[in-house]
Amino acid sequence: MIDIQPLVILREIDRTGSLTQAAEQMNLTQSAVSHAIRRFEQRHAIKLWEREGHKLRLTLTGEYLLALAHRVLPQLEHGAVVVEDFARGRRGAIRVGMECHPCQDWLMRVIDPFLAEWPDVELDVTTAFQFDGLAALLSHEIDVLVTPDPVVHPGLEYTPVFDYELVLAVAAAHPLAQQQRAEPGDLAAETLITYPVPRERLDIYTRFLAPAHALPHRHRTVETTDLMLRLVASGRGVSATPDWLLRAVDGVKAVRIGDGIAKSIHLGHRTGSSSRYLEGFIRLAGSVRI
Repeated sequence: MIDIQPLVILREIDRTGSLTQAAEQMNLTQSAVSHAIRRFEQRHAIKLWEREGHKLRLTLTGEYLLALAHRVLPQLEHGAVVVEDFARGRRGAIRVGMECHPCQDWLMRVIDPFLAEWPDVELDVTTAFQFDGLAALLSHEIDVLVTPDPVVHPGLEYTPVFDYELVLAVAAAHPLAQQQRAEPGDLAAETLITYPVPRERLDIYTRFLAPAHALPHRHRTVETTDLMLRLVASGRGVSATPDWLLRAVDGVKAVRIGDGIAKSIHLGHRTGSSSRYLEGFIRLAGSVRI
């Protein structure tokens, strides 16, 4: 394997024009530089220079190695910077898993300043509806989990980033829009529209309907927030929705669900997995308000 030092010496001699100045640039004595070159030549049974009168001229081997030095050394120097960035937490990757499907607009408002602040950190987002965030976090498939339903587990930490209330979205002309609050029985004749996730993970069921042994007339699922709210506005059904989603939606009114269903969005990550850029992501997430 070719040693790096002779390549550095060749490049410095080419840059400075003399062995003496090259030695000064490398903080070595001239004899140390000469010895390093001589040892390299003896090891590989080659010559790097040939004498032409009072001058030295690179041999073909020397020219090849100089060209190699100009190609390889910048990459190695850049690699050293990258490794140092990793060590200082300035470079890496964050894989974000989403269990809060309406939170995508909020997440984009977090991602933009994060990418600007951490240009050397890769970022990826998983938003699949059947996504098992807890398992993905524990198996290192993701680094951060955005969830409204944190599950306490050894080795995991959660940071709340904002609070909200789950409300019943109904069409402005719907009879329920005239009520201050909805009761479980009010949904007996309604089509309930939700995201395609299991009922045991839907608060409208677990915290409102199930305790009252009530069910909606029909349960329909859709995959996008926009379609869900359009269906509600057209009177095709009702939906349990974060209150902040309805602030700028025409034709839809928010009705309190029973005594109110308070929620918080949390960021979960593995204990001990913190880095400067992960801390930066959590800090930015906490500063972005809905």
